[in-house]
Amino acid sequence: MTRFMRLTRVATVAMLVISTTARADIAIVINDASSIRQISHSEAVNIFMGRYRRLPNDSVALPIDQAPLKARFYKALVQKDMAEINSYWARLVFSGRASPPQQAGTYEDLVDIVTHNNNALGYVDATQMPAHMHVLLTLSE
Repeated sequence: MTRFMRLTRVATVAMLVISTTARADIAIVINDASSIRQISHSEAVNIFMGRYRRLPNDSVALPIDQAPLKARFYKALVQKDMAEINSYWARLVFSGRASPPQQAGTYEDLVDIVTHNNNALGYVDATQMPAHMHVLLTLSE
């Protein structure tokens, strides 16, 4: 192997390491006016996977998916890719047992929904924490 090839491989590996560590955590957020201050990982899984729709204070939960982060979120939450998540929801919707979280097309849409509803919870890149929101749980990728 030539020296150039070794340097190229080292540079490629270094760039991969940097790109995977550069990703920020994902924060599950709720309106700051909500009385809920934290949720467990299992509660987050149950809410976002449609197993139950109640917050710890027994109020109705309104989970919101954010399109740009959806794949990263579900990978961090339940270690599943979007094909698996879509298949899961197709089975639940077809059987009539549950409906998927409401969809927010953009970060701004998610902020608007969560800002105007104390029971709505969504997720954001932890580096983009919106005003008037409280972090319930942080997921590492």
